[in-house]
Amino acid sequence: MPRHVLLAWRIAARTLAGTKGAHVAELGRLEAAVMDVLWQADQPLLVRDVLDGLATDRALAYTTVLTVLDNLHRKGWAAREKDGKAYRYRPAGTREEITARTLRQVLETSTDPDLVLLHFARSASKRELHILKQVLHEREPGE
Repeated sequence: MPRHVLLAWRIAARTLAGTKGAHVAELGRLEAAVMDVLWQADQPLLVRDVLDGLATDRALAYTTVLTVLDNLHRKGWAAREKDGKAYRYRPAGTREEITARTLRQVLETSTDPDLVLLHFARSASKRELHILKQVLHEREPGE
C-alpha cells in the first residue's frame, strides 16, 4: 500500500480522535501488507496462503496473521467465508472503494462536515476539481 495512503488514514484517525465518539479504522504496517496480499489474489485466501504471500523482514506466526485478518474483518476491510473449519479471506472492496469509504467516514464523523468538505475542495488540484465537476454534472438534479 502506498505510504501516502497509509499516512492519510493515520492523520484522519488522529484528527477524528474524540469527535462524535467515532473512530476511523486505520491500518498498521502489517495490516497494510496483508491487504496488499488480499488485493493481489484472484480468489479468497486461507490464513496460510496469506502468510505465505507476505514478504516481511521477520518470521510471522500463523496466529499473528490470523489475528490481523480477524481485525481487518472487524474493521470492514476484509470479508470472510467459511471453508470447512477455516475461513477464506478476500478484500471487502477495491483499494479505491475502501479509500472512498474511509473518506466518507472522515466527513461523517467530523464535528463540521461542511467545513471539512470546503477545506478539501479548496485544496484540490485542477485535475481533482475537473473530476469532481464531471461527477457533479453526471448526477441527477435533486440527488
